Amino acid sequence: MVFVHGLLMTGVDMTLLRHRVARGGFAVKQFSYASIRRAVEHNAACLQKYLNRIDAGVVHLVGHSLGGLVIRQLFHDYPAQRPGRVVTFGTPHQGSRVARVLSRWFAARLLMGRSLGILLGDAPPWPADRELGVIAGTRGIGVGWLVPGLAEPNDGTVAVVETRLAQMTDYIEVPVSHTALLFSRETARQVCAFLSSGRFDHQE
Repeated sequence: MVFVHGLLMTGVDMTLLRHRVARGGFAVKQFSYASIRRAVEHNAACLQKYLNRIDAGVVHLVGHSLGGLVIRQLFHDYPAQRPGRVVTFGTPHQGSRVARVLSRWFAARLLMGRSLGILLGDAPPWPADRELGVIAGTRGIGVGWLVPGLAEPNDGTVAVVETRLAQMTDYIEVPVSHTALLFSRETARQVCAFLSSGRFDHQE
């Protein structure tokens, strides 16, 4: 299983999540990429090269926020992937209102760098034959406080409605913020559930 981090991150932020998922019986790896300096197409190409070095018949992918969009670009540009399921959490599949509003300011555009376009909704379609599980946070604590009109519920950065795709296999909400999704035991539990069965555990 390969983890793909989000904007302005390196993968260190996913350490606890990787540890918890590994305890669930999965072999875990972390892909790191230049989220600001490189275009999403370049990062998808780097991810493909990284995956080519993995000796496994099945490769699952787990992406946080922008990482989920890099995975979408991967499947568009390199559709001949090995079997495996995909989980995205906190990913603005429908584009990000926060990114759209903040992009009015030069400093914010610099922070989003060459990933701005895909954050605004310029992502390729999802392949219908690939199982996709979507996790959304619902605790609205984050930079979204500064953005008027962010739909509720949201995780403080990404609105729940922005995380959904018509082609997704299953969907679940976790009552934590965008960043806290990385450190939530429930996130890890649901990632393991979907990768094991193709469904989240909806029992309370």
